[in-house]
Amino acid sequence: MHRFVGRARLEWWANQAVCLETYTIDITDTTGTAGTAGAWQATGRHASVLGGTQREGWDFLMEMDPYFFVVFPSKDGRGIFVRVLEAEDAALTLIEVPEGGWLDEQHPDLPELNPY
Repeated sequence: MHRFVGRARLEWWANQAVCLETYTIDITDTTGTAGTAGAWQATGRHASVLGGTQREGWDFLMEMDPYFFVVFPSKDGRGIFVRVLEAEDAALTLIEVPEGGWLDEQHPDLPELNPY
């Protein structure tokens, strides 16, 4: 298994043409560890402390819609669509959103992700 540990970028897209903000993060791919249920997951932190307006922007986006693309340093620039959870200590958990979303029985602690 290839596991990524390093820097990546979180991108918040308003639509297919407009990326409102990007955040550099340090992440560790935790896919395949206990409790991940086979979905792509990672943990991480912002690469630098968010100050003032950047922190306000982050909080706004997280409150409005905590879904980002995590983009790895590669030639193709494609990302994985993830739900971001932020703990009180600023630790981030990234969980890949399955195509079509989650069913309640698949992800009961995040019922708002149920597409039905």
